[in-house]
Amino acid sequence: MKPSIFISCVISLFMITNLHAETISVEETASVEEANHLYAEKKYVEAAAMYEDILDTQGSSPELYYNLGNAYFRLNELGKSILNYERALRLSPGFADAKFNLEFANQQVVDNIVLSDSFFLKRWVNAIVKFYTTNTWFVIAAVFFILALPSLLIFIFGRNKLLRKSFFYIGFAFILISALSVLFAKIQMNHLLDHDEGIIMTGAIVVKGSPDQSGTELFQLHEGTKVTVESELGEWYEIKLANGSIGWVEIKHVEKI
Repeated sequence: MKPSIFISCVISLFMITNLHAETISVEETASVEEANHLYAEKKYVEAAAMYEDILDTQGSSPELYYNLGNAYFRLNELGKSILNYERALRLSPGFADAKFNLEFANQQVVDNIVLSDSFFLKRWVNAIVKFYTTNTWFVIAAVFFILALPSLLIFIFGRNKLLRKSFFYIGFAFILISALSVLFAKIQMNHLLDHDEGIIMTGAIVVKGSPDQSGTELFQLHEGTKVTVESELGEWYEIKLANGSIGWVEIKHVEKI
């Protein structure tokens, strides 16, 4: 067996067997335990259906979305697996297992989209923003704001000129970090509420130049590709890809994250 094939098998084995068993935010009920048991018995259709029902009736959690994504991956439903890994990370940006499985699942996507230069910068900023949850960013903002207060007091009332100057810069840095943390918290909150990103759920679709079946055919997209929804018109979404390409697809082919 070639080393590359062996490595792929090991990664795949990790991915499909690593059912998340940590404490989840949704109360661990008999139905969750039963769904986990069905997954362990390789009854993936039944497990996925039960996870979906739990999400509909009991509330959501990153772990439930993660487990559902694993079940769909085992059923070779790439779009649904990527969708649920993305939803897990939307709720918990630092969820390492979901990140790993999402990266692996994205390797199975047919479309190889070359990212634009502007998207690289945007992705770098988003990576920083998504490093913590909204609440964590607000806590960081509060901590650094509190730390800035004594620094500014020393600057105002201090008698030593060098000391006052030093604490002015220290206080300014703390205020800046606090302000950036509030900004990141707001961006993260908007990201949670806007739901302007989606996943292509159909095997292969043709992207049109206008919201009409007779529109010019621009290019094809395949299941699992991530898009940004720019606007909606009737039964059509205007979508944008990471490389800047824009077109129209029918709403039924896209599921928002």
